[in-house]
This record gives sequence, C-alpha cells and structure tokens, in this order.
Amino acid sequence: MAGWLTHIGVQRAAMTMRAGGVIAYPTESVWGLGADPGNAEAVSRLLALKHRAPEKGLILIAASVEQVEPWLAPLPDVQRETLLASWPGPNTWLVPNGGLASPWVTGKHSSVALRVTAHPVAAALCRAFGGPIISTSANPQGRPAAKDAIQVRRYFGRQLDAIAPGRTGGRRQPSQIRDLASGKTLRP
Repeated sequence: MAGWLTHIGVQRAAMTMRAGGVIAYPTESVWGLGADPGNAEAVSRLLALKHRAPEKGLILIAASVEQVEPWLAPLPDVQRETLLASWPGPNTWLVPNGGLASPWVTGKHSSVALRVTAHPVAAALCRAFGGPIISTSANPQGRPAAKDAIQVRRYFGRQLDAIAPGRTGGRRQPSQIRDLASGKTLRP
C-alpha cells in the first residue's frame, strides 16, 4: 500500500486532480477516468471526453469506509452492515445522497454511487487525493472500456492531464451496481 501511495506517478495524478485535471487510472477490471468530484469544470470536461450525458451520474470511489462515512452515517445498521460486508471490493452501491454529492456527480438521481475499492493504485490515488474521486470507465460512450494504458492513449491521446501507473486487477466484469434501499442489482 505505502509503495503505491508514495509512487511519483500516483502523487502526480492526485496533484493533477486537485488542480482540476482529468486523469486515467487502473481499477479492478478496466481503466477509469477520474477527477475531483467537487470541481464542476473538471467533471464537465470528463463527461465531454466520454461523450456521456450528465444526467446519468457518476461513481465515487474511495480508499476506505472512512472516506465515504458522511453518506453512511444516517443509514440503518442493517444497511450499513450490508455495505461493510462487501467493501473493499468491486461492489458499487447506490446510497441516499442527502445533498452531499453535487448534481454533476449524481445526475438525475437522488442517490450517489459509492465504492470502496480494493485496487491498490486506485486506493492509493484516493488516499493521495484526500478523499473519494470520480470513477467512470475510460472509453468514449459506446466503445469498449480500456483494458490497458495503451488503449487509454488511443481513445484520448493528449486530452488527459495524467495517466497513473499500474495495471487492472484482472477482473473480467466491471463492478456490480446495486441499490441499497431496494437490493435491486442494476449492473450484474
């Protein structure tokens, strides 16, 4: 963990996000695009790069439960236990937002998509950044998600401000997305 946290490429990518940049980084199954979720301009640029409709919303990933605690505090114990049993790992949950995440993150939804990642580079990025970051697959809408940094460069060329080091975790499928309130699986 400490190795990736202090890696110059991870530090540079985190600094780039703090400065309003858009980056690419490896996750459990595919490469992702990331930005500061509190920076509307950076998120808007990320959405434009992907050709993604803003109303769809975006996922926030974190390095630890503590980084997403503001969304978990009001949850009933049984829901909280469900989340904690699935994290860290490739499990994204739709959790009531309560006004904490910006509309450019939630899109048209009243919930926010949260994941505590088990991927060492993605987790190190969140730690170095100081909190949750945007996570969406690194691909233009309608194209296959990038599986390596070479594909990221093919898709986006020099439009990205940084590309973090590392490789994907080798999972075949992206994270599962489930609604915490209903238990419904939205993406298997």
